[in-house]
Amino acid sequence: MLAQEVLGFFEENDVKFVRLAFLDLFGRLKNIAVQPDLLAQAFETGLPFDSTAIDGFRSEADGDLLLRPDPDTLCMLPWRPQASRVCRLLCDVLTPDGKPYAADPRGILHQTVALADAKGLTVRIGSECEFYLFEADERGGITTRPHDRAGYLDVSPLDRGEDVRREISLTLASMNIQPESSHHERGPGQNRIDFHRADPLTSADHQVAFQNAVRTIASRYGLRASFMPKPLPEEVGNAFHVNISLYRNRNNLFRTDGEELSAEARSAMAGVLNRLPDMTLFTNPLPNSYDRLTDEESPNRVCWSSLRGRTALRLPLPQHRFARMQVASPDPTCNPYLAYSLIIRAAMEGIDNGEVLPAPLLKDWNSAPMLPESLPEAIAVARKSAFIARSLPQTVVEAFLHGGEELLRLDRLDKTSLFNKQFERY
Repeated sequence: MLAQEVLGFFEENDVKFVRLAFLDLFGRLKNIAVQPDLLAQAFETGLPFDSTAIDGFRSEADGDLLLRPDPDTLCMLPWRPQASRVCRLLCDVLTPDGKPYAADPRGILHQTVALADAKGLTVRIGSECEFYLFEADERGGITTRPHDRAGYLDVSPLDRGEDVRREISLTLASMNIQPESSHHERGPGQNRIDFHRADPLTSADHQVAFQNAVRTIASRYGLRASFMPKPLPEEVGNAFHVNISLYRNRNNLFRTDGEELSAEARSAMAGVLNRLPDMTLFTNPLPNSYDRLTDEESPNRVCWSSLRGRTALRLPLPQHRFARMQVASPDPTCNPYLAYSLIIRAAMEGIDNGEVLPAPLLKDWNSAPMLPESLPEAIAVARKSAFIARSLPQTVVEAFLHGGEELLRLDRLDKTSLFNKQFERY
């Protein structure tokens, strides 16, 4: 949509408030609510906000930054009143002189997609995201009491999340986001919703809208949703699987048609596999991430397979026209714009270097090396990684290193308080 069409849409649909939304560097949703008459200015010059109060954007040199809405991200917020309606627009972050802000996660993914386009590669990404539903306390806060005691693919009445998932899916559909499937997962109160493939920017935008919708719909049922990697110590953790397809001249590089995987597909997989340890700080950013990543069934082994297991990289079967590789190690607390960007860049480097994919592991996954087993280890690997240094702006890397070290400091002071902080926030 063009900006002028958006303004016309507001008039025709009685839109009274517009939420200009963006993610901070660590994946948390932020927004400014404005009235429609400010949108013309926002589209033309951007709307200022205090960047020093945003995690990861803090810098004395930054001061004010600007939000410029992307008209293609326009959607109604269906849970808001139908009279005097509320819309949401995702925004790019600009410097005061109108240039892209280096630490804007959405802008970083923009640049990565442009780089792939320049190399003749088209990228499509679909996601699979898990979350828990917990009962709320008398003040509306989250508790550790699961919404049900159902298990994998169970049905009602054991599965008490059917109505919630259905409303989430219908809500997303009304926002022009089409879920592919949904079901109860293995943990008590744990659910999963999968999404159709889209271009990387749209897929990340959908993940942002999805998490917001899940939390909002859950609260309407008197529940609280948690995307925390391991909210229940004795239960399975929440995963965020990233399915990525690469096309050259409209041909899916991962489609085999009964033959061997193409050389470019194998090199792309090798590129991702070789760099997964380096990017773990960004795909698994919390101390709690490693409670999930080190449990007995987690996909934490630096190897690949077509079978389900502990491999961090999979080639899901069957490889039909939606053939893809799946990165299974990330969790839902990652910033999807940064995670997608790093995975795409790793795949491209693998292709450019002609990297060799090792043989798949069909069993004995424990013989393969592990991803970082703790946040301190992930920080150390990222700090010395040449791949991270050339893939992300220095300010972004330093923010994650500093943020991770601050979390470790809190962990040493009071583990229980840090767990509760993560649980309440994610």
